[in-house]
Amino acid sequence: MSAVVIQADQVAAQAWRNGGGQTRELLAWPNASDWKLRISRADIASDGPFSAFAGVQRWFVVISGTGVVLHMPTVDGHTLDHHLCPGHVPLHFDGGLAPGCSLIDGATQDLNLMARGGTACMQAVDGDQPWSADFAMRGLYTACGGVWSDGVDRVVLPADSLLWLAEAGALPKAAFRFIAIDTEPTHAWWLGYTPDLTP
Repeated sequence: MSAVVIQADQVAAQAWRNGGGQTRELLAWPNASDWKLRISRADIASDGPFSAFAGVQRWFVVISGTGVVLHMPTVDGHTLDHHLCPGHVPLHFDGGLAPGCSLIDGATQDLNLMARGGTACMQAVDGDQPWSADFAMRGLYTACGGVWSDGVDRVVLPADSLLWLAEAGALPKAAFRFIAIDTEPTHAWWLGYTPDLTP
């Protein structure tokens, strides 16, 4: 097992073009200039639209703060509002829609997973329940300190960190677990991605 651990606060923040927040790019695969998978943590400081990512599937979850309302355009020209707060299920949507975003009551911190082709997921960790998923790459983002294990190896993770296994598909299909330390409920999310390798 060869896991990489990236601590969010050690990644340089990049300001948004609209000045409404900043992003820390935790992972870009296969590279930052032409990524198929991107995992980032955002700090949203003011209302404004999301950037459009045509051809990208996006997952979004609120880590901290009171939450946001995403104003999602619909095919019939209307807008559907999604109220998202800490503890809610991650929202999966078409990144090309570029929804508007309104803060409910002050700044928030959020986790984003974006995939261009292939299949991906973001799923909240459910207590000490195991997670066994058939993805080529698998990982965990945690907003709280805890211990990750695949049944053989274990890694102690600080709060606000990403653990990532880029070659997880080559491993036996182990059940991953994460046990939070002195935190209830657990604020952590399983992440998975399998690229589309067809020409």
